[in-house]
Amino acid sequence: MTLLKTKILSPSQSDIFLLWILRSLAVITGIIVILITTFLLLEALPILREVGWLRFVSDRSWNPVQGLYNLLPMLWGSLLVTFGSVLFAAPLGIGSAIFCQYYAPPVVGGLYRQLINLLAGIPSVVYGFWGLVVLVPLIGKLQPPGASLLAGIAILTLMILPTIALTAEASFSEVPNEYLQGAAALGISPWATIRSVVLPAAKSGLFTGLILGTGRAIGETMAVLMVCGNVVQTPTSIFDPIRTLTANIALEMAYATGNHRSALFVSGLLLMGAIAILVAVTESMSRRNSYG
Repeated sequence: MTLLKTKILSPSQSDIFLLWILRSLAVITGIIVILITTFLLLEALPILREVGWLRFVSDRSWNPVQGLYNLLPMLWGSLLVTFGSVLFAAPLGIGSAIFCQYYAPPVVGGLYRQLINLLAGIPSVVYGFWGLVVLVPLIGKLQPPGASLLAGIAILTLMILPTIALTAEASFSEVPNEYLQGAAALGISPWATIRSVVLPAAKSGLFTGLILGTGRAIGETMAVLMVCGNVVQTPTSIFDPIRTLTANIALEMAYATGNHRSALFVSGLLLMGAIAILVAVTESMSRRNSYG
């Protein structure tokens, strides 16, 4: 009997082979990230040696032709448009996933999933084009010029909504039925069950969805380039035009040379740093919630 159990529990050759494949893929992924970061750092190193980091936040403006390299307004623009879109998309996506999973009739739920999948498949340039010809003029009627931080937040909200919603729904579907049955046996209401049982059980997947959505938002280029106005300034209102780091790279990389080109790679390093900080904070929160 003991020998039989040992044979059943011991991993097969296919399991070991799959494990090594997964390990190899993980190593390759890590190497790719290291290579990308090293490439950005090497390309940015010339200007970092010449002017240092402080000039990128202390210069009075961004004008590489005159030797001015202030990236702070574009960093603020990237952060504000990203977190503004996540602020709207997260409750909308999670709330719609809750409705689809636990409240909607099967026909409505199936139609909802198809619409969300359709939104997820629309190219960025189509979102940007729609925002440019429809959304920007509407905002311009409220407060000129229309191309603004608000337009960027609205477009990015639509773009990351499918990622957050689909990830949340997948997380909810993984919650064991025993949890729901136990809550029903105790007479807990459906909403109390969702709030106290489903959401804590699915929090890891929800955090993953937020990471993916935020990563797409902070790295989006074409849509925000088309609707945000591309003015290098720190916004004081949601109606102010802005330029993000990604839009700045896309606009100027084609003709940039020398220190100007290196400064654009510093922008890439800032984006990598922002994503790394985001992942670290979210991972820390997820672990703390798991052990708490």
